[in-house]
Amino acid sequence: MIVSAVVPRKEAGYLFIDALFQALLNDIARKCAFFIDEQHESSNRVIIKLRYQHPAMRGLSMEASQSGHDIKAILKYAGAYIAWVVGSGFATGQEILQFFASYGYASYVIILLNLIGFLILGQTLLTTGYEQKDDESFNHYRYFCGNKLGTVYSWLVPIILMPVMAVLISGSGATLYEYYGISHYIGSALMALMVLGAYLIGFERLIKVVSMVSPVIILFSLIIGVITLFKDFHNMAEIGQYGEILAEKQSSPSWALSSILYMALTFLGGSTYYTALGASAVNRKSARWGAIIGTLAVILTITFMNTSILLNARDTSSLAVPTLYLAKKLSYVLGATFSIVLILGIFSSCSAMMWTVCNRFTKEGTKNSKVFATALAVGAFLLGLLPFSELVGVFYPFIGYMGLAFIACVIYKGLKKKRPQASLKTYNVELDHE
Repeated sequence: MIVSAVVPRKEAGYLFIDALFQALLNDIARKCAFFIDEQHESSNRVIIKLRYQHPAMRGLSMEASQSGHDIKAILKYAGAYIAWVVGSGFATGQEILQFFASYGYASYVIILLNLIGFLILGQTLLTTGYEQKDDESFNHYRYFCGNKLGTVYSWLVPIILMPVMAVLISGSGATLYEYYGISHYIGSALMALMVLGAYLIGFERLIKVVSMVSPVIILFSLIIGVITLFKDFHNMAEIGQYGEILAEKQSSPSWALSSILYMALTFLGGSTYYTALGASAVNRKSARWGAIIGTLAVILTITFMNTSILLNARDTSSLAVPTLYLAKKLSYVLGATFSIVLILGIFSSCSAMMWTVCNRFTKEGTKNSKVFATALAVGAFLLGLLPFSELVGVFYPFIGYMGLAFIACVIYKGLKKKRPQASLKTYNVELDHE
């Protein structure tokens, strides 16, 4: 590109800025980066060669200079990424039982498919959130699904998440009752109050809290899963005997459909949270690797917990909180500790959902948002008084079906989106003067 102007020599610098702005207005509006590569002066002209770098590639170059902070940032976002998944359904083992273990040996195929799906969906949502962080009007549902379907999801998802919060709150009541004999009502009420308090402290502080809680849940789940695997591995050959008992807990008629439903369940409701998480990332690399590490941690935990539930299928298939049974079976102290970890897991996931719902209908930090959040917490508590396992069995598959079209759109756009080329375009800007 050549930009020419005839000006007195002393004004060349000023006109250069103005000419560059006028000629490259659209690029600047998109926050493109320009670097002075060469500058030559002669008796009658000034020639400046600029290197132009794609915005996304500029972000990558910035990341290289911040490598010292990358690991800490990546782990922070990985922890926050996990927080959405490890709610009451996951941490208690009900999700793993209904979407994975209930299909017996086929559950390992479901796990493999979810590994692939989580990697694509997680990276796509977080990096998209980062790339669109400066667009205040950005709506990820419309971005991925188009205006019509995107608008439907924009209103449908927050409404769907309201009963899911009730499931999580009910899970806390079930956990405290099953291990300590504390009234289901008291346990659910305490969780509702904790979640409301977490929302009132703000999103950034919420991220800090849940990013610390989630790794603890994953660690304890892995410990229980690994120990149970070695201790009860001799039961592996007997898994087939419990096919009929496990089948009663299946979330859908087919293991393949169950695999897709679990992805849809996770990312339909979590998409708002994940794009916001990506937008809060310090750079694109942190968002992307946060999703990757978070996915690997979640899938690894599912694998061990799924195997542990299968090895004890005769007992776990009939329990509301299978993982708590497994922990208690190993050690009473471990069971008591894990019960607290479960409560923290429910808290982290439910808090993220509270923010997602409230953020759709009100503006964070306003009086209306506080009133709405209080009403939502009360409503979720009342609905959460229903039996936990029944709530999971009804609402979770339903949400999965609602999200099938959404995850198809995200996967399509994620695979279609091309990574920017590393090569740099070059512009020549020439300013003539008299």
